[in-house]
Amino acid sequence: MKEDTVVQYRAVHKFATISAQKVRVFADLIRGKYADEAMTLLGCYPNRGARMLEKVLKSAMHNAEDLGSSDIDNLVVAEVRVDGGPMQRRWRAGSRGVSTIIRIRSSHISVVLSDR
Repeated sequence: MKEDTVVQYRAVHKFATISAQKVRVFADLIRGKYADEAMTLLGCYPNRGARMLEKVLKSAMHNAEDLGSSDIDNLVVAEVRVDGGPMQRRWRAGSRGVSTIIRIRSSHISVVLSDR
């Protein structure tokens, strides 16, 4: 008996200079939807997190096209992960002579598309 294998296409943006919390809102929005529908949804939002996630999704769609996906229209967003990356720490003078830490956060955004 031959198993039906599901082909997955992925794209990753590592060290994106945005907080993971700002991108996760849009990741939850597109998870489980068709890829072209997800692109339309992300295009409606003016946020920077939506733009970054849109670029990664577009890259995954192009990877599927380059690797010979038979049907681009039926690609589904199978997995979207937004993990926290390393933080850069900067110092700023605070009140009463105290220095405070400014954390410049980064994130790792990964999108997996699959044929349904």
